[in-house]
Amino acid sequence: MDDAQEIRRRRTFAIISHPDAGKTTLTEKFLLYGGAINLAGSVKGKATARHAVSDWMEIEKERGISVTSSVLQFAYRGYCINILDTPGHQDFSEDTYRTLMAADSAVMVIDASKGVEAQTRKLFKVCVMRKIPIFTFINKLDRDARDTFELLDEIEKELGIATCPVNWPIGCGKAFQGVYDREKKCILTYEDTQKGTKEGESREIPIKEEGQAVSAIGREPLSLLQEEIALLDGASAPFDLEEVRKGELTPVFFGSALTNFGVEIFLQYFLEMATPPLPRKADVGLIDPVEREFSAFVFKIQANMNRAHRDRVAFMRICSGRFDAGAEVRHVQGNKVMRLSQPQQIMASERKVVEEAYAGDIIGVFDPGIFSIGDTVCMPKEQFSYEGIPTFAPEHFARVQQIDTMKRKAFVKGITQIAQEGAIQIFQELSAGMEEIIVGVVGVLQFEVLKYRLENEYNVEIRLENLPYEHIRWIENKEIDLDALTGTSDMKKVKDMKGNPLLLFVNAWSVGMTVDRNQGLILSEFGRD
Repeated sequence: MDDAQEIRRRRTFAIISHPDAGKTTLTEKFLLYGGAINLAGSVKGKATARHAVSDWMEIEKERGISVTSSVLQFAYRGYCINILDTPGHQDFSEDTYRTLMAADSAVMVIDASKGVEAQTRKLFKVCVMRKIPIFTFINKLDRDARDTFELLDEIEKELGIATCPVNWPIGCGKAFQGVYDREKKCILTYEDTQKGTKEGESREIPIKEEGQAVSAIGREPLSLLQEEIALLDGASAPFDLEEVRKGELTPVFFGSALTNFGVEIFLQYFLEMATPPLPRKADVGLIDPVEREFSAFVFKIQANMNRAHRDRVAFMRICSGRFDAGAEVRHVQGNKVMRLSQPQQIMASERKVVEEAYAGDIIGVFDPGIFSIGDTVCMPKEQFSYEGIPTFAPEHFARVQQIDTMKRKAFVKGITQIAQEGAIQIFQELSAGMEEIIVGVVGVLQFEVLKYRLENEYNVEIRLENLPYEHIRWIENKEIDLDALTGTSDMKKVKDMKGNPLLLFVNAWSVGMTVDRNQGLILSEFGRD
């Protein structure tokens, strides 16, 4: 198989959802079909229970939630699939945002009993900003669910995207009997399978074979299904693959990830509809994945994935060409020609050294501390950069101090490495060094993760003192005399890790007042690279 064929068989997508919608369960069922695992783990449960394959960090296993994105690769029916499993909790949305930058499409998981939830809206907006094709899986039909038409209407109104159901549920909860495939015009009957195993035998009955259909699901459910299909055919948007790929129409599927009904059907349709890797925007124009040689960008950095080695891994999305281990590449931001050390593909915490990889794939490389999120690598003779990844402005701040002053070196190393991953942002007083550190996070649960990781990965205990600041602004014009800057009583002057000056405010109105008081001052909500 040549390079172009290898690239065209890649499908790289992120799975997004509100917490507890069943995202991690769905991911594991995909892995079952690809033969990547033999038995799905349980995300929640007793201490002795299996843990989800994609949840590798100790705090994830203890809390039963995903707090960092995982990368999972498997083969299925000739396709090479890269799944980016993301945290569902809103406090970790920045990690999800960066991960979506590495995906070609997104699978949105919605709980059939709850519909569109707060985090679903936030993540969906990121997909819309990037014009990512979105595929919707409405999950948990084995439990009581809301009216199906209401769910579709809510998706359209809340998220502003047209829906096109590819299949349709027959009942829900104890009355759930299967789904109707609109393209094949047949009923797929539901069987409750043993949890953690592959899908059981499912019969396919053409809806025109009325006798068989009645014996399978009953006269009344069949009549209701026929009415709903007639209504659906007249009211829903027609399927248009071009609209799907532009991110303006979402195909909708129904099923139960836990009992494994409808998962493989969804996977098969998804692989047909989703695109292989597409050209990506760089400062020299679009970079074609097939025509151009190897290039990639860093979208995630993770320290201490292997606690025995205290290592640091930079995750790269390959955007074009073929990667060969040992080949020289250019780190554009560092303007340095180098070899990428220990290239590997990662199944959660499991690693496999790779000799080659292709556009669409995700590889992890050893990072001695030279890479930053958003960095580009390409062939030595090339010189271009992919679009940067903007950072979320922190909304919560705390002063952090280590309890044992003798562990200062370990504390500084730990908090700096965790900040380089992008999960937290650290700031210092303008005149100070690392004596006083202020941590900024998007969600307060990140404070808990920071405390946990410093203690467990760096053997450092810390004390966090919450600060009242809620608004952050970077100072764009460096010529401003910071000492002479006139602010408000609730303002604090600090600098970020790169030495850029910025201001913290308690009140939103203080931002405008500070600009008014200082002629020529330009403030920005986003940090500079």
